[in-house]
Amino acid sequence: MARRRLPLHTRILIGGLFGAVAGIVAHLLFATETGLAPGLERFVSLVSGPIGQIFLRLLFMLVIPLIFSALVLGVVEMGDPRRLGRVGLKTLLYTILVSAIAVLIGVTLVNVLQPGAGISPELKARLTAGAAERAATLASATAPKTGVDLLIQIVPNNPVKSAAEGDMLGVMFFSLLFGIALAITRTEATARLQETIQGIYDVTMWLIGWVISLAPIGVAALLFTLTAQLGYEILQQLALYVAVVVLALAIHQFVVYSLAVRLLGGMSPLFFFRGIEAAMITAFSTASSNATLPTALKVAEENLKLPPSVSRFVLTIGSTMNQNGTALFEGVTVLFLAQFYGVSLSIGEQITVVLICILGGIGTAGVPAGSIPVVALILGLVGVPVEGIGLILGVDRFLDMCRTTLNVTGDLAAAVVVSRGEGTALPDSPSPITAV
Repeated sequence: MARRRLPLHTRILIGGLFGAVAGIVAHLLFATETGLAPGLERFVSLVSGPIGQIFLRLLFMLVIPLIFSALVLGVVEMGDPRRLGRVGLKTLLYTILVSAIAVLIGVTLVNVLQPGAGISPELKARLTAGAAERAATLASATAPKTGVDLLIQIVPNNPVKSAAEGDMLGVMFFSLLFGIALAITRTEATARLQETIQGIYDVTMWLIGWVISLAPIGVAALLFTLTAQLGYEILQQLALYVAVVVLALAIHQFVVYSLAVRLLGGMSPLFFFRGIEAAMITAFSTASSNATLPTALKVAEENLKLPPSVSRFVLTIGSTMNQNGTALFEGVTVLFLAQFYGVSLSIGEQITVVLICILGGIGTAGVPAGSIPVVALILGLVGVPVEGIGLILGVDRFLDMCRTTLNVTGDLAAAVVVSRGEGTALPDSPSPITAV
């Protein structure tokens, strides 16, 4: 009898655990006060680091063709442009509501638990040492536009340039218009064009399946590099801050999304979380909503049995615009640093923080550390020293992994809710979950 191969998501989990444990052991054995030992430094820079980066680059390589083809086909398959407007409005309203809940959860926990208060002067001096230098690396980063500027930026003056520069909102706007025009213009030529775009989507999905099969190795390399460089000391120094962020994310993940999926989507939360396990693991390991999009699309269609026309639209839009975890993280971080520096924020200022975080969650790039420029922007607006952001850079990768998991889960929950709103009958009880 042939041995049954472990499911891919199990192999990804094993690879991640192996990489994390090996990295911590390597840090304990070969890290010094001045940095990593030469041998470990070479291994990270020449072996584990490049392997992890190549894995990420393979995923990012496929994001643009996937977003364009999936979004265009999703719009065309809806058929009636009025339905597109209805689905888009539902997605936007759901995103704003759930993002607001996420930020309020985070802000409430920070105000109650006060993770930045009560730090001794000695510890504060040690933590802030070098913060300005580390934060200086963000000087070239540009925070997403707000208000009218963001609205203008969404419309690209050159879609090819937007794709080259990773401007996902511009790419999505062009794809939406292209899909609407393709749905309305029904000729023999546009029918052939639709078949061509379907072919691009099919080829891209095959390539994605091949790249995802390499995930156990890529994830192991990424987590080894992370833990070998950082160890666990910085997590001890900022343990309460990390705990507050993780607690807020967990409440939103397992309470808010469970209620949304059950009450608004009519689906069993247990079935939902079982079905999206592979996407959650991929999101945690890559810390990128865009890189996880391929896996999210697969689990939405194959495991959750969502209609492709809705799931493709909601998930491609959500990978950039439905960043609940990012909005929550930004709110917690700003208030934590305000407490750390003794800056008292009024209720009005905290409301301003909440509103900007919701907007930041919509306009933040779905890539690792994409929220850092937004945090820097908000700190400057409320009078908190911007160099304080250097304090959280050491643990940002771990928290980025956690909040990305929430972001991707939120996209899939939104797809469930919108699918039911479009009259789709969804599975409510556990059934065999196919491996991704």
